[in-house]
Amino acid sequence: MVQLTLPKNSKVGKGRHYPAPAGAKNVKTFRVYRWDPEGEGNPAWDSYDLDVDAVGPMVLDALIHIKNHVDSTLAFRRSCREGVCGSCAMNIGGRNTLACTHGWAEVPGKDVQISPLPHLPVVKDLVADLTLFYAQYASIEPWLHTTTPQPQGEWLQSEEDRAKLDGLYECILCACCSTSCPSYWWNGEKYLGPATLLQARRWLVDSRDEATGERLDALEDPFKLYRCHTIMNCAQVCPKGLNPAEAIAEVKAMLVERVV
Repeated sequence: MVQLTLPKNSKVGKGRHYPAPAGAKNVKTFRVYRWDPEGEGNPAWDSYDLDVDAVGPMVLDALIHIKNHVDSTLAFRRSCREGVCGSCAMNIGGRNTLACTHGWAEVPGKDVQISPLPHLPVVKDLVADLTLFYAQYASIEPWLHTTTPQPQGEWLQSEEDRAKLDGLYECILCACCSTSCPSYWWNGEKYLGPATLLQARRWLVDSRDEATGERLDALEDPFKLYRCHTIMNCAQVCPKGLNPAEAIAEVKAMLVERVV
């Protein structure tokens, strides 16, 4: 029989509440998803009332403040704090984005709700398991494939050919787009997803690469590529302003053109 309700151990309950420090005048509540794999309880929403006058403007600033001053057990990823590494990707106020570039004041509503990237296994708290995501990226072999002997200097490229990489190379592999895509939720083990396919397009249009045919052969699959239905969630959430759906459409066009 089809199970139409979530398993009991997946239901998120109400967690601990951490009140604001005495004397706080400008208080904002941050509701944070908590789950400890070594614990026995269900996931829970812990709420932290913060004096935002003592916190920086970004959501990551609030999380670091919580970890340093309120609850040292909170787990999340972060590195560059400049929107470059993609480490702090998470779901903030119902939208996948980077905590380091998203201001807590930008989140609509009274409270700021923070959870891990959706539809991925959770390692702990806000840390999502990206093992499959990285394996899919590795599967497209994201490096130059050449048969021409290595030049003594470097592989040269015209300005026009270099411009073809704009809108592709900027991807930071944060996984915001892939984890916002319903097709990836349903077919995550077979469909490569927006981020990986955008990266595949990047190597397909690189004038220095000499394996275009082999790369297209590897992508010509009912699930790897054609599960994209142009829902456009990927383009809406990309923190770098890229358009993976457009890149996927261009890969499909390349496959059609070589047949015609």
